[in-house]
Amino acid sequence: MISNERPSPYGRRPYQAQGYGAPNKYAQPKPPVVEDTLKSSELQIERKNFILSLKENPRGRFLRITEDVGGRRDTIIIPSTGLADFKKLLDEMVLASESVPPKAP
Repeated sequence: MISNERPSPYGRRPYQAQGYGAPNKYAQPKPPVVEDTLKSSELQIERKNFILSLKENPRGRFLRITEDVGGRRDTIIIPSTGLADFKKLLDEMVLASESVPPKAP
């Protein structure tokens, strides 16, 4: 036990018993969530591929942005309720990128 760890009064947690990220043998498998793709587009910038997919499931609409670099994928999901704010912030970043001169090496 690490010196700053204290035993929990509630006993061991499942992640402590099986290792963090390990599947819980007592958990029921989740049924797959049906997602409808409303629109999808791909964009390649340098060596990165970006896939933007507007999707819908029973919980609502969302934008899934996937970055694929050499087979490694990272994804973020933005609920449709935040898309206008996301666009506003992205527009501000584009303006800042165009107005601030690059630093000399």
